[in-house]
Amino acid sequence: MAAKKQNKSSRKSWGHRLTAEADAATAELLASLDVDVALWKYDIAGSLAHAQMLSEQGILKKKEFTAIKRGLASVAEDIEAGTLDMPLALEDIHMVIETALTDRTGEVGRKLHTGRSRNDQITLDLRMWARDAAETLAQHIAELQRAFVELAERDGKTVVPAYTHLQRAQPIVAGQAMLAYVEMLQRDADRLADCRKRINVCPLGSGAVAGTSIPLDRARTAELLGFPKYSRNSIDATSDRDFLAELCFCCATLGMHLSRWCEDWIIYASSEFGLLELHDAYCTSSSMMPQKRNADTLELIRGRSANALAQLVGILTLLKGLPLAYNRDLQDDKRFAFEAVEGIRQAIAVAPGIVRAATLRQPDLTSGYLDATSLAEYLVNKGVPFRTAHGIVGTIVAEAERRDLPLSDLSLDDLQAHSDAIEADVATYLTAENVVKRYAPDGAAGAKQLTKQLRFWKRTLA
Repeated sequence: MAAKKQNKSSRKSWGHRLTAEADAATAELLASLDVDVALWKYDIAGSLAHAQMLSEQGILKKKEFTAIKRGLASVAEDIEAGTLDMPLALEDIHMVIETALTDRTGEVGRKLHTGRSRNDQITLDLRMWARDAAETLAQHIAELQRAFVELAERDGKTVVPAYTHLQRAQPIVAGQAMLAYVEMLQRDADRLADCRKRINVCPLGSGAVAGTSIPLDRARTAELLGFPKYSRNSIDATSDRDFLAELCFCCATLGMHLSRWCEDWIIYASSEFGLLELHDAYCTSSSMMPQKRNADTLELIRGRSANALAQLVGILTLLKGLPLAYNRDLQDDKRFAFEAVEGIRQAIAVAPGIVRAATLRQPDLTSGYLDATSLAEYLVNKGVPFRTAHGIVGTIVAEAERRDLPLSDLSLDDLQAHSDAIEADVATYLTAENVVKRYAPDGAAGAKQLTKQLRFWKRTLA
């Protein structure tokens, strides 16, 4: 909603103290309406709770509270309809709403700010916004987790290579890789839930910095707004933005995990790897090369992670040099936090569709000596020390590579030439399919462990 540039400085809350008016450039710098208009619902909700508490304390008469309640409802209707005048000179959404209320209720509206400062009002609005933002992101995370679980259930027993250093390492069932992302995302959800505990503290009643002599009932206001507790220290309450920095950190970490997933799938969908096919709905082509199917959606999500990281660095840099308590620098906190949350929200909202529409391909598993570790463990089971077994198998792999053969194509005589511990039963330890069947511990990359993990995640995400 565009702010209208009108000169109404005399209607500012502090307008009577100063005699000079800001020039146009300064007025534009002082204003934050272009960003904080997004807080209008929270501002009205906070004002309603504050007014109700004032009424219950006898500070507002019941008929005054009723007038304020009706006035705020009217203001909300006009904002929703896009018809409320928002002069830039009023600087922020808080003063826009208060001015509109006063225009409609007269002197009664001027009583709303009793016992309240814009300092504790703003941080209240931000905490309510951040609380909802954390919950929204958590819901998107759960939906993406469910998509990965569905893919793991559908195609998860396909045997594919796992990679370290982007080189083939050991064979796994594909579902193990899908559920690795689910584990990452669960840590993101846990971080958001923990962050929400620190967000969910009501600062209202702290005033500008030192509280107020007005007998406010802070517990009641917190209760009305769904906060389990209120802040202990008025100075900290009005200047604390740790909760926004923490929310930005959660977004940056979530973005990093999304980026790692995108990087994997961009590689796996390439002709060189051929492990994955993306649905056309999430690809683009080339304006010049008609054969192209580019993973642009994944690339854009990967790019959004850079934005989330930038916003985290930005808000930490904003906060690092601020003395107690409130400073006007904090006006820009919303620019970082809003951008971090919205960028990641857009990215993760698309992700479940990409996952559900993807198709896994069965790769060629004969290259890369994926069964080398299994052969070493075979020797260990025959009593050979692991380091000795490791050296024996390394020599066998080198010979197989010179002959351009997989380990399973070497004859028993070839293998026994390197160790007399090798017997005919070695065949059941070779080939990727046999290796996957032998994985033993909980959490390993075999089909039976996948089944157990799927049961856990389906129950957890139900």
